[in-house]
Amino acid sequence: MGMAIVGSSVSLSQLILDYPTLTGQALRYGLAALILALLVRGRIRPTSRELGILTVLAATGLAGFNACILIALPHADAAVVGTVIGAAPLGLALLAPLLRGARPAARIVVAAAVVVGGTALVQGSGKADAVGVLAALGALVGEVLFSLLAAAVLPRLGGIRVAAYSCGLAVPLLLVGGVAAGEMARLRVPTAVEATTLGYLALLMTVVAFLAWFSGLRRLGLERAGMFVGLMPVATLVTAAIQAGRLPDAGQTAGVLVVALGLAVGLTAQPASAARTESAYDNAARRSAASASSPPVRAADTVASSAAPSASSVSTVDG
Repeated sequence: MGMAIVGSSVSLSQLILDYPTLTGQALRYGLAALILALLVRGRIRPTSRELGILTVLAATGLAGFNACILIALPHADAAVVGTVIGAAPLGLALLAPLLRGARPAARIVVAAAVVVGGTALVQGSGKADAVGVLAALGALVGEVLFSLLAAAVLPRLGGIRVAAYSCGLAVPLLLVGGVAAGEMARLRVPTAVEATTLGYLALLMTVVAFLAWFSGLRRLGLERAGMFVGLMPVATLVTAAIQAGRLPDAGQTAGVLVVALGLAVGLTAQPASAARTESAYDNAARRSAASASSPPVRAADTVASSAAPSASSVSTVDG
């Protein structure tokens, strides 16, 4: 549901194109952080290691992702950027098991590749120069790291805290980026339409979508949940077709069917046993709780140890 919400909300971003981009994103994430903070329950605080991971998540998956999109679009057609980012399911299918020392499941990898192919059909073709391609690849890296890093801290912190901290940490990074991009000279009070759009994006595209996505990560695992990134361009296509009052062309329709086929293949793959999954999450939670007194470790090490679960639900309660 999270990726479908994000995809269906893409067309709304056209309503804020005239507002400073990075500053607008800072307002969006700041409002989302405030809403999420009101939902937090209990007194769990991130350890220094978890805070470091959340900072990297905010810098790459939120601020860096938006910056790369901003750089890419003047140098590449939106279809090219969307197709590159659409390779995220394959990246997660390969990297998630490798980081925990396991071999990628062949069926998951094949399914992810099918989803990527369907995404390319939905997006269509386009033109791009070297800068556009490199920036689109940077956005792809941000998209993959968003899920990989979140998986490292979800077991102990829960989805609400991970979403709240990552949004809050992204705000100063985006503001600094806005200053560097010269947006302060164009800063103004948003119009009524812009303010309404930013509020909608903060509530639905950030708060609701992030919580839905993190819940899916914990229940399905990185590899299988990652395939749902392929729903983003599909939801965008459906929304655009509804707004335009016309049906998608044959190639785009075929792409939607290919994405559906890939999801069906991947989601029917044999999951890990519930006992092993719950045990892995429990172990990750205990490691996170003890990390305050442990020597610092690299974020990649934490991702590897916390990405161990690959399916089923877990008992940790958000809040």
